[in-house]
Amino acid sequence: MDSLLERELLETLKSLILNWENEVVEFKEANEDYKKSEIGQYFSAISNEANLKNLQYGWLVFGVRNKDKQITGSAYRDKKGLEALKFEIGQNTTGRISFLDIFEIYPDNNKKVRVIMFKIPAAAPGIPTGWNNHYYGRNGESLVALSMNKIDEIRGQTRRDWSKQLIEKTSMEMLDKRAIALARKNYRKRAHVNEELKSLSDEEFLAKLKLIINKKLTNAAMVMLGKTEYDYLLDVAPRIMWRLYDSKGDNLDYQEFTIPFIQVVDKVYKKIRNLIYRYMPDQGTLFPEETRQYDERILRELINNCIAHQDYTAGMRIYIDEFEDHIIVSNPGSFLPGDVREVLKPGYTAPYYRNPLLADTMVNFNLIDTASMGIRRIFNIQKKKYFPMPDYDTSVNGKVSVTVYGKVLDIKYAKILFKNPDLDLDTVFLVDRVQKKLPLEKDAIKHLRDLKVIEGRAPNVYLTANIAAIIETESEYIRNKGFDDEAYKKWILEYLTQYKKASKMQVKRLLWEKLPDILNSRQKESKIRNLLWALKKEGKIVTDSPNKRIANWVLANPKKDGYFSQ
Repeated sequence: MDSLLERELLETLKSLILNWENEVVEFKEANEDYKKSEIGQYFSAISNEANLKNLQYGWLVFGVRNKDKQITGSAYRDKKGLEALKFEIGQNTTGRISFLDIFEIYPDNNKKVRVIMFKIPAAAPGIPTGWNNHYYGRNGESLVALSMNKIDEIRGQTRRDWSKQLIEKTSMEMLDKRAIALARKNYRKRAHVNEELKSLSDEEFLAKLKLIINKKLTNAAMVMLGKTEYDYLLDVAPRIMWRLYDSKGDNLDYQEFTIPFIQVVDKVYKKIRNLIYRYMPDQGTLFPEETRQYDERILRELINNCIAHQDYTAGMRIYIDEFEDHIIVSNPGSFLPGDVREVLKPGYTAPYYRNPLLADTMVNFNLIDTASMGIRRIFNIQKKKYFPMPDYDTSVNGKVSVTVYGKVLDIKYAKILFKNPDLDLDTVFLVDRVQKKLPLEKDAIKHLRDLKVIEGRAPNVYLTANIAAIIETESEYIRNKGFDDEAYKKWILEYLTQYKKASKMQVKRLLWEKLPDILNSRQKESKIRNLLWALKKEGKIVTDSPNKRIANWVLANPKKDGYFSQ
């Protein structure tokens, strides 16, 4: 832990002990163990009370005796177990929210006494935090059911739309004409747009979309369409930063982008090195899949979502950090659904939008989808490429980060997806957690075990070797059994389609290692001759010379028999 952070946490602990408030701080000795159900109840209670006191968070502290506030130390879970607890708590809370962070600190210099500080976020405006569908609160030091008065108070909270706030002393001259032209062009793509809109002036057009109210520009208008030189009109000038890193983590290049944000995604996308990636999810073909590392739709969706949903009052940038094999997109704010698995469920509806006018504007400009399908689309694109699922990280307070992978991490994962294209997204999400060695709940492990895609004893499960034994050419199964004749014929046709011709020696090199190990050299020679004779008899291949010594095998009818034309 950073020494400065540790000093700050020690000061925080000291302050909590001396000036603690009953409802938003709870101390427990928790020497070796503590029931997860009780942690969940305190999480709900402290989260709700923090909301009602207009605080951003509260604390649950292990290793401090509640009666006299003496520091006793706690052996509750190790670091890995605490990380798993974040996931476990989020499975049963409203919106799957979890701890903002969990800190281990050592108040004594010898680091023998360990204190654990759980940072609990305040309930979202209008949404009480529940644990297993029950709402908890505090009455002094007591843990109680959240009263109906408090539930109604939280549910009655209104959210102020930052993007709809008006900017004083503004005019149309402060908006970028090219950005407005692009906005009108994109708006015309909307199915409901009628002919009368074409005759509207720019000001009338923007007033219709509520981007101009009473002749004044809204924050949303400036974010999407404002001229760069007028970004000071916003409390904090919005910025997007692209950064490029090498394999050692050293920064190689960077560029900052400003408003108007309607044009910024194209500019950022052009900076990203989107290389061709080749891989083989199936050993039944000679030629690898070829794809761009990153699907353009994914990057556009993520960046536009950042623009629509970021907390513009936080004074932070959106970052697009590009590494050799992955990209991290980070955004100021909180992840409103709480847990990305909620969004992957069919029929998911967002609880609310942080910037409703800005979000509506981006829908009207054909940039995002309000049907809450964008994240599902991102996951489906990665699934079809057999790539890892994106990782949503909300562990840092006030920031959401998404990692998108541009390569295969575990070939067994890719092959499981290749062999099982009908797996639902939630199951793929769980399989992905196995390849990344992330914690899983017991019911998730049982589900994957029933599907026969994992082995090992919980929590140390791994993708099954049985899958690999069937489809990996390096396996004992393939070495002894080999492939059927149709697979060998298919490889010969693929080779001839790609390279036009093949000598007897080239065909031999192509197939030799793929033939079963139980065959001796003479039997392998005979097998190859029989395969070529069978293809010739089927009228698919011929020799290009009557001289057997120099003859090559070629396709009899390239347009008809070429593998890629079939």
